[in-house]
Order: sequence, then C-alpha cells, then structure tokens
Amino acid sequence: CATSLAAVVGLLYPCIDSHLGEPHKFKREWASVMRCIAVFVGINHASAKLDFANNVQLSLTLAALSLGLWWTFDRSRSGLGLGITIAFVATLITQFLVYNGVYQYTSPDFLYIRSWLPCIFFSGGVTVGNIGRQLAM
Repeated sequence: CATSLAAVVGLLYPCIDSHLGEPHKFKREWASVMRCIAVFVGINHASAKLDFANNVQLSLTLAALSLGLWWTFDRSRSGLGLGITIAFVATLITQFLVYNGVYQYTSPDFLYIRSWLPCIFFSGGVTVGNIGRQLAM
C-alpha cells in the first residue's frame, strides 16, 4: 500500500509540472536523484539517532535540512507546494491512525505523534517527486 502511494506521489509531480506549464529543468539526471535519496536517508536516520536538548531543536534542525534538500534538488514552486501538501496530509492521516489505536508512539510531543514527522514526510515527498520526474523523462 505504501509503495503504491509513493508511486502515485512520484507520478503526481510531473503531472503537476505539465499542468502548471513549468517543466522541471533543475538537475535532471540520475546521479542527482541518487544523491537526493542519500540525503533523505540521512535526514531520516538523523531523526532517529541524533540527541538534542529538546524536540523543538530537533524539529527545527530537521525542517532546515528538509528545506535544504528541496533547495538543493528541486527548487520548483510545484515541488515546494506538493511537499508541504504531502507533509500536511500524511501528518493528518498519521494523527488519525494513532488516535484510533492503529499505531502508537512511545513519547508523542505533537498531539499524538512526534513533532519531526512532518519534516520526514516533506523530505520523502520531494525525494519521491524527483524519482517520478526522472522516470517521466
């Protein structure tokens, strides 16, 4: 289910680009896509392994890293908008699933989830979008 959702998101990026009439031309090669995947894996790993004084510092750091990932590998308005939309919708779905007992966090700090989770969703959306754009070429 998650794989098919990621494929839909990946295909959504080139569709939105063509609908807006803004073809994405920034860093269009597989080496850049692979670097983007590596940075995403690093951000995801940092969310689990880095110790910060509090969750606000961790969330702000991951937000800056996520925006840096978008700036380095995308830089499009459609990419930013879709990344924010994906982060918002995925966070709402996760909140709903945790609230209904499907999932559980040991120490939630943002309603029912961890505060850094939207940053991971944003980074993942940008990464999957880059893959989708490259495959659409």
